[in-house]
Amino acid sequence: MSQKEELLLQKRFIDLSRLANRKNFITFSNFLNVNELHLFCQTTAELESGYRLFGGYEFAERQIAAFLPDAFYDIPVEFPITCLTFSPSHLKFAEDLTHRDILGALMHLGVERSRIGDIRIDGQTYYIFCEDSISDYLLENICQIRRTTVTGSKANPDSIQIQQKFEQIEGIVSSNRLDAVVAFATRKSRSQSLLLIQSQKVFVKSCVMLSNAYACKEGDVISIRGFGKFIYLGETGETKKGRIKIQLKKYI
Repeated sequence: MSQKEELLLQKRFIDLSRLANRKNFITFSNFLNVNELHLFCQTTAELESGYRLFGGYEFAERQIAAFLPDAFYDIPVEFPITCLTFSPSHLKFAEDLTHRDILGALMHLGVERSRIGDIRIDGQTYYIFCEDSISDYLLENICQIRRTTVTGSKANPDSIQIQQKFEQIEGIVSSNRLDAVVAFATRKSRSQSLLLIQSQKVFVKSCVMLSNAYACKEGDVISIRGFGKFIYLGETGETKKGRIKIQLKKYI
């Protein structure tokens, strides 16, 4: 994303916030990816309204921003998100479809990526989160992914049970500084982890982190481009030499 595109997106956030505040109704962005969520975090101080982020389920990576006037701040927000589920019409002839296969089918329909949220695969069930306004179009037009014929439907929001899988890892670091935690998570040296941070490849709670001295806190979600996403669970003890034992959960 160019600097001009970033400025336009930040202006869009401010305009949506201003509209919500002045017209007294909730406005929404499209789905935002990790970089766009970082820009959003940088813009929050300039917003005229409150806000919430949601992607359709608890661990969503791509999320929609809701801009809330004061009158709506303490009430539940109904985000314009539909979850579609697809599965092979004939299991005997079904291929093992990937995220790339499903995204390719969506892009072939000419759908803008910003109108699609996360795509999740659970065995032979494929979940596509999308804006409400395009859900019927997708159901009518996604009949085949690669060579596999599929059948789709809208999922009841209360029935969506996407279980995020984790791998718990433990290790010993010199401190809870971000560079030390990143080095442990990536199995790289401290100098290599510092380079990742300086290259803007490390995000904490969707915001890019440029300070390697940031002290990681329990519950921090740390995303490292090329290495995955982790939850910092905190310290579990200390070694005789004064180093600390930590736990992470890695998204798998």
